[in-house]
Amino acid sequence: MAMQAPARKLTTHQQAVLIQVLLAFPEQRVGIQISPSAGDAAAYAQNFLAIFKACGWNVDQDLPGTVSGADTPGLAIVVREDRHVPASAEALRDALRIYHKEVGTVCEPASKIDPGAFVLRIGTHRQ
Repeated sequence: MAMQAPARKLTTHQQAVLIQVLLAFPEQRVGIQISPSAGDAAAYAQNFLAIFKACGWNVDQDLPGTVSGADTPGLAIVVREDRHVPASAEALRDALRIYHKEVGTVCEPASKIDPGAFVLRIGTHRQ
């Protein structure tokens, strides 16, 4: 029998730290996408949604909530242009690294991500 990885979640302390870091970037536009094959992705996405809303960020509800096609392992910041990763996304990535949560960067030129905005994509557990 294969062992299942524990459900991903952020502790209350981790959420508080992320909020403090991200408050420096008011009114950031962000979207959240999840992989349908990641069983814990919806609950994990709720952690990030709560953080983004606590920071006063504009969470884009028009993006597709689930990702079709190739599955992203772990967490990824998705931008339209590789050269334009918002400072807020870099701060999020750096703060998550403190807790040993690696975040990749994905460039999708054909996406409907507005300039200055980004999407946090929650994929399957990294093995």
